[in-house]
Amino acid sequence: MLSKEKIERINKLSKKSKENGLTNEEKEEQKELREAYLKNVRSSFKNQLKSVKVMDPEGKDVTPEKVKNMQDRNNKH
Repeated sequence: MLSKEKIERINKLSKKSKENGLTNEEKEEQKELREAYLKNVRSSFKNQLKSVKVMDPEGKDVTPEKVKNMQDRNNKH
């Protein structure tokens, strides 16, 4: 999870960008922070998918194969 300080910094840079613009150093920092944030979101989403099981109205498991394969890889490690 991204620290509270980093999220606050992302928000501060975003606000400053809209109001006054950013220096090149701040633009680079913003880019790096955003990449870290997106990496965290993607990782969290993948972890949620690893616990998903899709059932049809008859109770049959219809979880997509891609998700099942991800779950199998996770169980082997």
